[in-house]
Amino acid sequence: MEEILITRLFPEEISEQLGLEPFRGRQIFRWTHEKHVFDIQKMTDLSKDLRNALEKKALFCQTEIVHIQESTQSGTKKVLFRLRDNQTIESVIIPHRRRVTFCLSTQVGCPLKCAFCATGKAGFKRNLNAGEIVEQALHLLSLIDLGNRTPNIVYMGMGEPFWNYDELVRSIKLIMHPLGVNIGARKITVSTAGDIKGIVKFADENWQVRLSISLHAANDTLRSRLVPLNRKYPLDKLAEALHQYQQKTDRMITFEYVLLSGVNDSLKHAQELFDYAKQFKCTVNLIPWNPVSDIPFSPPAQETCNSFLEFLTQNGLNATLRQERGQDIQAACGQLRRIFPDS
Repeated sequence: MEEILITRLFPEEISEQLGLEPFRGRQIFRWTHEKHVFDIQKMTDLSKDLRNALEKKALFCQTEIVHIQESTQSGTKKVLFRLRDNQTIESVIIPHRRRVTFCLSTQVGCPLKCAFCATGKAGFKRNLNAGEIVEQALHLLSLIDLGNRTPNIVYMGMGEPFWNYDELVRSIKLIMHPLGVNIGARKITVSTAGDIKGIVKFADENWQVRLSISLHAANDTLRSRLVPLNRKYPLDKLAEALHQYQQKTDRMITFEYVLLSGVNDSLKHAQELFDYAKQFKCTVNLIPWNPVSDIPFSPPAQETCNSFLEFLTQNGLNATLRQERGQDIQAACGQLRRIFPDS
């Protein structure tokens, strides 16, 4: 008999698959998604007999926290999860003033092998199911007191989200569900390295979830070196897909651009980025590289980062420079998992 994975299901699916009345499905959904309780024996509005019966039929949690690192500089927390098959994934809590952002993973490892990314060096293992994705957010919520606020969610952790499209979409809808975390679509962002098929499908979704593109270079030679997916979907093809996306949705796009010293941080590169980005309604997020041992890059000097940003903004582009958060705890994607492999 196939296991019933509770955190992957909507309330009506819980009722249907467990053979319960609709209100019971809503009760169980609220316990897991709103109250972050995974132990059915603590779901006290269910009878003891029902709890015991359901415990044998369903799996209420697929993840466990095995390690937490917290930055004394920024308050950033990086969390390592172990899955039931002993694979490990990472999530991050990023506080910034009154805003808190959760960075979630969609795959175990990553198949894209971007040159500067620790996740890609570890290889790809498998996709996460929607429950494993959602549980990251639910665990993170239990680690921080947000009061009545909800976090921002970015699908920018391990993996290429659009290569796990169906489970990605299901997880977003679960996180948005009014009986659960109830996060608004505009507080959720999906980041892709430029998977065109995914971008085209994403444009047809009936919501206002945001789209981010991991660009990192605006000429094909350099981008193909940094982001191998560019060899399949070069910049002109990516632009076509993004124009189609904006024609359908009229939504802002964010370009993520990791600054690598001596690689993509010159004013020539800034000009290329400006020329590419100006054709879209967009903002650019500049990110100084977070060093990873045995990957031969380094972050630029602060003066170089400031000059790059100044060039973009003086030419009229909406751009920001992200301040370093979590470098002291190795918060770049994949770093913690490399320290604690298969914990």
